[in-house]
Amino acid sequence: MEMNFYENIAIIDPALSDEEIEAAAQKINDLIVKADGEVLKEDRWGRKKLAYELNRKTQGYYILYTFKAPSTCIKKLEDFYKIYDPVFKYMVIKLEKNQIAALMNELRKSAEPVAEPVAESVAEPVTEEAVESAEGV
Repeated sequence: MEMNFYENIAIIDPALSDEEIEAAAQKINDLIVKADGEVLKEDRWGRKKLAYELNRKTQGYYILYTFKAPSTCIKKLEDFYKIYDPVFKYMVIKLEKNQIAALMNELRKSAEPVAEPVAESVAEPVTEEAVESAEGV
C-alpha cells in the first residue's frame, strides 16, 4: 500500500476545556493510526484569533498534524470531521517531494540526542586537572 505524506490543520472549538481539546486531539490521532497511518508530528498552536468569523466564532484552537498514510485515510478523516462537532474547520494537504525532504530533515534533527547538562556533584568539586584530563579524551 502506497503511503503519502500529508499536513492536516484542525481548528477546534476554543470554548472547550483543555481536557475536551486533549480528547479531540487524541481522537484525531487515533483515527489516523487506525487507518494505517503514522503521525510524524503534532504541533499545537493553541488558541488563536481567526482571520474571519466562522460559525459565529472569532477564535479557534489550532492543531497541525503531519503524517503519512494511505490515501484511503483522508476520506475517513474528512468524513469524521464532517460529523465531529468540536472540529469546525479543517484542511488536509498532500505534501510534495521537496516538502517531504524538508520534513524528513527536520524530523532527523529533532530526533538527534540533545546533550543533557551534567549534574553538579556536591561531594567533589571539579578540579583543573580533571578538566584537562577530560579534554584529552
